[in-house]
Amino acid sequence: MNDAADSRRRLTRTPGPGAIIAALGLAGLSASFMQTLVVPIQSRLPDLLDQPPENTAWVVTVSLLAGAISTPIAGRIGDLYGKKSVLLALLGLLIIGSVVCALANSLAVLLVGRALQGLSQGVVAIGIAIMRDVLPPKRMPGGIAFMSATLGVGAALGLPISALVSEAFDWHALFVLAGALGVINVILTLVIVPPSTLRSEGRVDVPGSFLLAIGLGGVLLAATQGSVWGWSDPATLALGVGGLVVLLFWGWFQLSIDSPIVDLRVAARPAVLLTNLASVGMGFALFSSNISLPQLLELPVDTGVGLGQSLLVASLVLMPSGLVMMAISPLSATLIRVLGARVMLVIGSLMMALTYLLAVFISGQVWAIVLLSVLIGIGIGLGYSAMPTLIMSAVPPTETAAANGLNALMRALGTTAASASVGAMLAALSQPYGDGRVPTAEGFQLSFAVGAIASIVSAVLALCIPRHRPAHGDRASLPEADGR
Repeated sequence: MNDAADSRRRLTRTPGPGAIIAALGLAGLSASFMQTLVVPIQSRLPDLLDQPPENTAWVVTVSLLAGAISTPIAGRIGDLYGKKSVLLALLGLLIIGSVVCALANSLAVLLVGRALQGLSQGVVAIGIAIMRDVLPPKRMPGGIAFMSATLGVGAALGLPISALVSEAFDWHALFVLAGALGVINVILTLVIVPPSTLRSEGRVDVPGSFLLAIGLGGVLLAATQGSVWGWSDPATLALGVGGLVVLLFWGWFQLSIDSPIVDLRVAARPAVLLTNLASVGMGFALFSSNISLPQLLELPVDTGVGLGQSLLVASLVLMPSGLVMMAISPLSATLIRVLGARVMLVIGSLMMALTYLLAVFISGQVWAIVLLSVLIGIGIGLGYSAMPTLIMSAVPPTETAAANGLNALMRALGTTAASASVGAMLAALSQPYGDGRVPTAEGFQLSFAVGAIASIVSAVLALCIPRHRPAHGDRASLPEADGR
């Protein structure tokens, strides 16, 4: 009888915390990989699709827009109806989008597939919320730190993988790889990830979701396309101003209903608000390097600025940032327990500021870019690991997915602002080269200086985050936000 009981226990034994962290982490890495999936073929897309460059640029833009819009909405749906179900749905959209892209031979079809891939960006926020619900207290900080870091790790590690695949195979193979990753993640999620039973009461705010999508879409389109259309172009102004008006109306609407897609009263709490604002600065700092350093590496040497490296070599030079982010996650969890999440966000922001100031003086050699990449990985790894703890220490347990979704949106706003502003700086401070223009050394130095300023602003905002005061009964499993 004892043997039979032992056998039944073994058959019903749930996967361990390590397996859950690995499964959710791979899902986060795969979703983040979609950000850089098409970067190696971006310059070839005009010829491959017989479209002008300004049209093929949407292959990247549409994915970013879809991800920014879907993340907070997916988080709220996860809180209401089950986080694992929403995670599987997002992974399913990634698979469908990958299949569409793999079969695409026209820009319109490719854009549809890329938009579906972009919707999967909510995987990271959902994964963090699941970890809070199902992991034991000792494993939770490290798991959450790793899951948060996948936002940067997936993009950094994905770039050299994409470059290798695009050089060895037809460009459609990139999307076959993406689809295969999606299938693997669905299987692992079904087998390993337990259901999260903690639910919020209410219903899906459909009108609020549409208003948020329209408002964010207008603002983000204006930010990403302003440098192409012109910042004073009527379309840019109409989208930017119109989007802001819609968002203001959306905010009023959210405060007037019982079950909003984003609880703005919770979001307005000082700890949540200041963490989200600091997240914008950290997102800006991360993407500033993603815009400037690859160009610096790949520009020809005879421009007097560039280092003349191929895309593959440039990807490998920048890959250490992703490896460091991944390696530092366990250390981040320990430091958060000892020093507090608020202090760690300050340290991460200051690390980024010092890295950018260093870049102003030593960015003219490949070895220096490797060093900068490592330092960026440390700074982003520490900062990104601290944000979920700060957020979840200040919101009700039933709103963790939505709150982390909003935080991911704030990071996305920072990356979008960096893409628009750093791109505009490099274009404004440029010099003639061949039939076009390339950035000058001053342009890169200015972009580094602006990255440092954004990092300092993030550190100041983090310092202003109030000390953690428990207000929800089951928050004991989280590390203290202030380290006390």
